[in-house]
Amino acid sequence: MNMQSPKPKLSIRNLYKIFGSDPKAMLGHVRAGVGKQELLSRYSHVLGLEDINVDMHAGKITVIMGLSGSGKSTLIRHLNRLIEPTAGEILLDGADVTRLSHEELRRLRQTRMSMVFQKFALLPHRTVLDNTALAPTIRGEPGAGTRENARRWLERVGLKGYETHYPHQLSGGMQQRVGIARALCSEAEIMLMDEAFSALDPIIRTDMQALLLELQRELHKTIIFITHDLDEALRLADHLVVLKDGRIVQQGEPQEIILKPADDYIENFVRDINRARVLRVRSVMAAADGTAGQDRIDAEATLEQALERAGGDADHAFDVTEDGRVVGKLAMRDLFKALVPRRARQAAS
Repeated sequence: MNMQSPKPKLSIRNLYKIFGSDPKAMLGHVRAGVGKQELLSRYSHVLGLEDINVDMHAGKITVIMGLSGSGKSTLIRHLNRLIEPTAGEILLDGADVTRLSHEELRRLRQTRMSMVFQKFALLPHRTVLDNTALAPTIRGEPGAGTRENARRWLERVGLKGYETHYPHQLSGGMQQRVGIARALCSEAEIMLMDEAFSALDPIIRTDMQALLLELQRELHKTIIFITHDLDEALRLADHLVVLKDGRIVQQGEPQEIILKPADDYIENFVRDINRARVLRVRSVMAAADGTAGQDRIDAEATLEQALERAGGDADHAFDVTEDGRVVGKLAMRDLFKALVPRRARQAAS
């Protein structure tokens, strides 16, 4: 019996965004095949997004990535209608966000979607505690319970003892922790994170990624995360969407995108990553064949960990386990093939 996948929390359907004096009039040109450069040079309009279709599932992290100008920040701002679409639908639990009234949209932003910005967006004249409690306070829920909840989230992100400080007294990483605590204190089920860690130093950025993953394992939020950094995307994403010039080039499970890039653009995008550190055993294993391997390894282990465990033995074979059950087989020759990008394998053959 085939199991149907659960309905997505958010669905983007046939979404277009054109910037200019008459975007609706340009829609026909774009649908007829006029590209971004031609639209700008001939019609003085900018194509922001073209026919975007993405499903985002509850409790998962969807990462939208691309280079500067690819449309990723434009896309995330459509979800809570900070930007109005030229055409298309944005479905939240089946209801079209583009059709909400101003009052319904205000409630959506206050109760169901929180946003974490690249530049922190903390109120400089308010304390860390007041910044954290901002959303429930705006909703008219001040009081001891709200402040206690804010204290709890500050402690959860490692800022206990900083409640009475002001933003200018904190480092960049600490300010972003306040931003995350504020988003969590809103109790919103969906978190929108627009280049949330891009302004941080590399070590602090890695720490923040680890914090987000730790919180996600506990809270199971629906997170839409924007980044231009491939390593960050691969570390965080359950579902990865790659944009170029306002269009989706490829989307899917990150491991699948690395192993089966859709075109030369994606191939070049993933060419320089350390495949051993990124790829998981589950992505390259074969079906279990009933024979016993020399060793066992977890399906979520990296290929780098498998290489270390094999100790350089090219004939080594693992039984791959998941929750204690054998679910596959990993031969070192399959591991070695996965370490070589597809284009290099094709050239060699």
